[in-house]
Formats: sequence, structure tokens, C-alpha cells
Amino acid sequence: MHNRKVPNPQDELKKQAAVYAVRFVEPGMTVGLGTGSTAIHAVREIARRHAAGELAGIKTFATSAEIASAATHAGLPLLGPQGPVRIDVTIDGADEVDPRLNLIKGGGGALLHEKIVAQVTLREIIVVDESKMSDCLGGKHALPVEVFPFGCESQRAFLETLGGHPALRMDDPHQPFVTEEGNFIYDCRFGPIADPEELAAELDTRAGVAAHGLFLGLTDDLIVAGAHGLRHLQRDRVTGKVREVSVK
Repeated sequence: MHNRKVPNPQDELKKQAAVYAVRFVEPGMTVGLGTGSTAIHAVREIARRHAAGELAGIKTFATSAEIASAATHAGLPLLGPQGPVRIDVTIDGADEVDPRLNLIKGGGGALLHEKIVAQVTLREIIVVDESKMSDCLGGKHALPVEVFPFGCESQRAFLETLGGHPALRMDDPHQPFVTEEGNFIYDCRFGPIADPEELAAELDTRAGVAAHGLFLGLTDDLIVAGAHGLRHLQRDRVTGKVREVSVK
């Protein structure tokens, strides 16, 4: 008897959202490739359209070695690690999304690279399944904070002074998880974060903190896949207002 792989409903929802998001990729664009289980679906769909001749002249820029390898094997033109100064569109996932389309990211460990890419992207498209939606960031997911190994214990103590409960991310019981930049990650449980902007400002000014998973004001489009289909939300970068647009 052959073992048949059981479909994962949540993964199917991510795939639906990712395939829809790739509709916004056009020929000649520079495309940012996020990291994680959602982003890999986008890579596959971009590769399918590229192979079909629908996306001539595109260039891609990956946020992790894993995604770079997937893009290369799929035949996508890939830019080197120095990257472009501007990216037309990036498709990425998120661990938690609030009503203002602010995010917690970093569950896959590529938060520093993902934020570098997001900050130079003209249109940041986030794709999630409906379980990632939250009334308040921190209510569902710990906040990843990437720190330099040097003096990392002082960063743990600092995170505690901010009201967090940091846990060093581990690869196994004896080895800390190490990011591609050679850093450690504290997964820091704050509970619902009343003022994400204030917390982000505290973390941004701390020596030894390389990056944190609060992605505030960076999302332009959110594609949400749920049991009742897809939703497409857009955020105005000037006003911050979020509106729902029709899914075609």
C-alpha cells in the first residue's frame, strides 16, 4: 500500500493567496522573494509563468539561501546578495497581521533580510491564511528579535525590562539557532502589544539588536485566504487607511 500524502488545508489556503498575489508581477519587474511556507508557493507560480513566457525580463532577489536555491532550481533569474536599490514588488508571508496591516514576521528566521527587502520595495504584498489575522499584534505570536551573539545575555535582560519574556531560539537542545548573518534570535512573548510603534522605537535604538519582527507601515497589499475564499486589503502609505478591494 502506498502512503498518500494528506492535503494540508492551511497550506492549500496559503497557495491560493500566493497564486493570486503573483498576478501583480509583470514583465521586466524586479521581484523580492520572501521566505517561508507561503513564499515558496509564490516562487513556484512565478517560475511557472516565467517558463510560459509571461514574465520576460524579470529579475528576482531572495531573502534567504533556501529561497535562493528554490528560485535557481526553478529557473528564475536571480540577483546576487548585494541586491538592487529598488524592488518593484515583493511577495512575502507573515506570522501575525493586525487591522492596520502591521505585521509580526520572523518565524522562519529571515527577518533581517526580509526587512531590508521590504524597505526598498515599492509594493509589498503579504499573503496569509486567515489564522494569521489578529486584533492586536503579540496576541497570537511571539516577537522575534535578532541579536548579535556578542553580549546577547544583556539583550535578554533588556527585553525583560520592556515587559517581554524572551526565549533563545534553539536548533536543538544544545545549539542556538543561527541566522544567515550569524546572529541569534530571542522569541519574545509580550502578549498583546499596546503600542507597537513605541516598542519598535525602543528596539531600533538598542545597540546589539540587529533586527526585530515588527513590520510597521510596510505592507501595501494583504491577500487573505480563508474558508470563504480570498480577501484583498490595501493600505494607503500616506494616510494609513485600509480598504478592501474586489478579488477578480
